[in-house]
Amino acid sequence: PSPPPLTMAALLSSSMLAAPAVAGLSARKAVAGSPVMAATPRAAALKSNQVTMAIATGGIESELCLSPPTQQSVLSIILGGGAGTRLYPLTKKRAKPAVPLGANYRLIDIPVSNCINSNVNKIYCLTQFNSASLNRHLSMAYNANVGSYNNMGFVEVLAAQQSPENPDWFQGTADAVRQYLWLFSESNTQEYLILSGDHLYRMDYEYFIAKHRECNADITVGAVPMDEERAAAFGLMKIDDTGRIIDFAEKPEGEELKAMSVDTTILGLDAKRAAAMPYIASMGIYVFKKEVMESLLLESFPLANDFGSEVIPGAKDLGMHIQAYLFDGYWEDIGTIKAFYESNMNLTSATPNFSFYDRKAPIYTQSRYLPPSKLMNCEVTASIIGDGCFIENSTINHSVIGLRSLIHSGCTIEDTLLMGADYYEQYDECEALPDCLPMGIGAGTTIRKAIVDKNARIGMDCQIINKEGVSEASKEEQGFIIKDGIVTIVKDANISPGTII
Repeated sequence: PSPPPLTMAALLSSSMLAAPAVAGLSARKAVAGSPVMAATPRAAALKSNQVTMAIATGGIESELCLSPPTQQSVLSIILGGGAGTRLYPLTKKRAKPAVPLGANYRLIDIPVSNCINSNVNKIYCLTQFNSASLNRHLSMAYNANVGSYNNMGFVEVLAAQQSPENPDWFQGTADAVRQYLWLFSESNTQEYLILSGDHLYRMDYEYFIAKHRECNADITVGAVPMDEERAAAFGLMKIDDTGRIIDFAEKPEGEELKAMSVDTTILGLDAKRAAAMPYIASMGIYVFKKEVMESLLLESFPLANDFGSEVIPGAKDLGMHIQAYLFDGYWEDIGTIKAFYESNMNLTSATPNFSFYDRKAPIYTQSRYLPPSKLMNCEVTASIIGDGCFIENSTINHSVIGLRSLIHSGCTIEDTLLMGADYYEQYDECEALPDCLPMGIGAGTTIRKAIVDKNARIGMDCQIINKEGVSEASKEEQGFIIKDGIVTIVKDANISPGTII
C-alpha cells in the first residue's frame, strides 16, 4: 500500500522541511559571498530562511546561501498547458495539472511540492481549460499553510480572461505570462521561475536559481542529458565551454542532429556518461530576471506566443546571456496517454524511477481524511493501493488503485490504473434508481492494461482487455477510448454488465 499522503499540516513541522541536496553538483564559485562545494548523493539539506547546508557523515559537505532568499525574491509560474488533447479523455472534465497520479496525488502536486521544498512559496498556476477541479484542489491542499508570518506565500490558479487591452484567450506559454505580467510585476521579486504542470521529477530549485545568479544570466534554461536515440524527439541546445547557450534546434534529425552534440562534461557529467549522452534537451523550465521577462514580452517580442520556440531563441539573437543548467536526475514529460500510463505503472516497481517515499523531499497533497483501505481475502502483487479503498476477494497485480476504489468479489485487475472515485455512494442511493449501476468495479470483471477514470461504473462480468489488440479507437459514446493500445474508460462512464472491450 502507498504511504499516507503528506499534507500541508505536516509542513509546519520543522522535521518535514528537510529537503535533499541535489547529487552530482559540480563545485561552484561563491554565491552571494558563501562558498558552494560539491554535494554528495547522501547529503540531506537542512534549510532555514537564508541558508542551505548539506550534511553528510563526516560533517558539512556544502553550503548554499542565497541573498535575498527565495521566499522573498522568486515568483513561481506553473504553466498548466492547453486543452490537453494528448491526454484526452483524462482532460475532458479537468485541467491537465489536475489529472490524478500515483493513487493519492495529482500532477500539480509535483511542481508545487518541488517549490515548497525549495523555499519558493509564491506560486501561480496558469490555465484556461476546465480549471474548477484544479482550483478546488489547490485551495484545499495548500493555501492555508504555505509561507509564514514574515514570508507570506500562496498557491493560486489564474484562469485565462478577456480584458479591454487583450480580448483573446492564452495563445501560448509566453502569451499566458504576458497577459498577467501586470499582476506578477506587483510582487516584490527579482526572478520568475517558469515551470510546467505535466512533468514528473524531483528537483531543488534553489540550486537552479543559484546557478542563474552565479552566472549573472538573463535567462537560465533547465536541461537534461540525452542520448542520440531519444534526442530527435526534443528541442536541443548547443553550449560553449562555459555552459552558455549558443544555438537551438527543434527536434533535429540527421546531420542537423549530429551538429547539436556537445561536451556535457562542461555541465558536470563524467567522461563515460558524457560519451553516452552527448546532447542536452530543454526541460521547458526557466529562470528569468524580472526586468528581462518584462522587456522581452512587452517590448522585444510583443506578439510572440511561445517561450521555447520564439522568446528564448530571440533573446539569444539579441545577445542576451542564456545559460544552461544541467539536471542529471529522473525527468519525464507525461503529456501523453502512453507516457502517463507507463509512469504510473513504473511507480509499482521495487526501484521506481520516481519515488513518493523520500522523506527529505516529500510530495504534498490534499488532506482528505479518508479511512484506511480494506482488503478482504485478496491477492495483491507489486501494486499501490490508495486511501479509502474496499477490495473484496480479488486479484490485483502490477496496478495502481486510486482513492475510494470499490472492487467487488472475483475481479482480476492487472497492469491497470484505477483512479477511484470523488465520493462514496451509499447502496440505497443507487438501488432507488432504475437501471443504476453501482459505483466501482462489478463482481467477476477482468481489466488488463487500462486506465479507468474516476467515478466509472463498470458492471458485473465485464472484460476490459483490448481483446482485438486495437491500437487506436474512439468509442467515447460507449464510454471508452483506445490510444497506443491502452484502453481508457472515461470519467463517469457506465459500462454495462457483460461488456467485452
